[in-house]
Amino acid sequence: MTEPRGRALVVVAATALTAVVFAAPAAVAQPEPAGAEEYTVLLREGAGEAAGRDAVRAAGGTVVRSNPAVGALVVTAPAEGFAEAVGTRPGVLGATRARSIGAVAADPERPGRGRPAQAGPPPQRDTVEQEYRTRQGPGGLPPLQSVEPRLRPTDPGARLDPLDASRYGMAMVRAGAARAVEDGDRRVLVGVIDSGIDASHPDLAGQVDLGLSRNFARDIPTDPTGAPSDGPCEVASCLDPVDRDDNGHGTHVAGIVAAAANGIGSSGVAPGVRLVNLRGGQDSGLLFLQPVVDALTYGADAGVDVVNMSFAVDPWLFNCRANPADSPQAQAEQRTTIEAMQRALRYAHGKGVTLVGSLGNNHEDLGNPRTDVLSPSYPANSAYPRPIDNRSCLDLPVEGPHVIGVSAVGPSGTKSDYSNHGTEQISLAAPGGWLRDGFGTPSYQANENQILSTFPRAVLQAVGDVAADGTVTAQGAGFGVQRACDASGNCGYYAYLQGTSMAAPHVSGVAALVVSRFGKPTRGGGFGMNPAAVERTVLATAADKACPGPVQSYAREGRDAEYDAPCTGTARFNSLYGDGIVDAYAAVTARG
Repeated sequence: MTEPRGRALVVVAATALTAVVFAAPAAVAQPEPAGAEEYTVLLREGAGEAAGRDAVRAAGGTVVRSNPAVGALVVTAPAEGFAEAVGTRPGVLGATRARSIGAVAADPERPGRGRPAQAGPPPQRDTVEQEYRTRQGPGGLPPLQSVEPRLRPTDPGARLDPLDASRYGMAMVRAGAARAVEDGDRRVLVGVIDSGIDASHPDLAGQVDLGLSRNFARDIPTDPTGAPSDGPCEVASCLDPVDRDDNGHGTHVAGIVAAAANGIGSSGVAPGVRLVNLRGGQDSGLLFLQPVVDALTYGADAGVDVVNMSFAVDPWLFNCRANPADSPQAQAEQRTTIEAMQRALRYAHGKGVTLVGSLGNNHEDLGNPRTDVLSPSYPANSAYPRPIDNRSCLDLPVEGPHVIGVSAVGPSGTKSDYSNHGTEQISLAAPGGWLRDGFGTPSYQANENQILSTFPRAVLQAVGDVAADGTVTAQGAGFGVQRACDASGNCGYYAYLQGTSMAAPHVSGVAALVVSRFGKPTRGGGFGMNPAAVERTVLATAADKACPGPVQSYAREGRDAEYDAPCTGTARFNSLYGDGIVDAYAAVTARG
């Protein structure tokens, strides 16, 4: 796209035309035949690819490429009838067309901010993220305040950067203390499946391994209805360079994990490790199913140690195997999505990847979900009520195999009102921001209640927070946008966001520190650690957080009873905090 669209990632499903094993970033995208769509065709376990290709041809499709790691074929085929036809062929489990598989919604505190204007009306509930705020209008919430940080690092000798004093999350997870013991090993790689990483940012420029990074999501100028999506392609291949992020979400996540400890701006939880941009998101913030699967399997083959997944898989808020409210075709597509994601996650875990996912921002008890009124989220205005059966419906990827599920807490350590929760799904909690924390004190609705991290200058300029000359505008200052420059005048920008997307990368950073501290050389000259052992260490060293009582209420913060979060379990493990709040220092000082 020519101009960045907004602040928050909207995740959708489609196929990408990039290779599974890359020697170069990608091939030039070819135009599709008129009336054709892209599909992911998933073969049954044990079915040969040759038979699958025959089935695709017999059903009227053309195979573009394959992903043998999960038994998937990427296909172009007629828009009508293909999925049903190919699904009846021997060896084929099912097919799903290119469509939205997730969304990062606007912050309900400030409706409208952070959602691309062309993406249709905002959802009725927050599906994945709630991150940026709009200006206050007449009759809105009280104006935001900026207050001195209440939590300051206690170990200034550990190479914490200046803006880290404004980041309660760093103090909460004891990142500074951990850094004095282990700041990360350059052999350790953290993959970020997201909207991209702005590798020109001075806190990220030396942190991203551009040689290993890949973009799996080609630009899509318009959606199937002709409405604008990403805008015109900037390059002939329609695949943006791997050092670019026209959305901002991925750059923010990446900075939490591993921004450099270089004496300017902010630093990440694990500044000594390397980042790999496994881009699955469009410029508009959309993410497609096949790029997500390809990113997972490529990252595993490339030797990534940890993968951060701050998104959810849709167009169904929950993918159900046989929901009676859905058509047979919709049921088949969801079964295909479930199986494809589960295969990709198992493949990555089997290759040594620790998988970290955000629980989502729908203030949902994932073990007792409400009626889904958001799905399908694509095309626009096609949602209908879907009663959800917890036994057969999954919120993916966080409910997929081997995924460490993370809820969000505010500065007080209380579960953020928006954060999902649930005994079956949660692993632990981490700082994700909560604007309404500190009710009744001067810190209520302070910018510092959220998570500050790296952000692309171009995106901030597009929304009016940074002027053309690089100065932060009055609007940007009101939202807490920061600028930090090095001695040569190279400036980086930082923005406050909130969401479980911000909680997950705190855990990914700690997981990377654990691999750095306790990993061992592997065959072939590699380095790593069994992901099951990484998970055990991260969970066992989390700080216990007990239930506040039978229910965590948010009534005093202005939330209705729908936000009430039942809390079941013990201080050692419960439905709001899992095994507790992640603790970097305890993790790196545990006995390996």
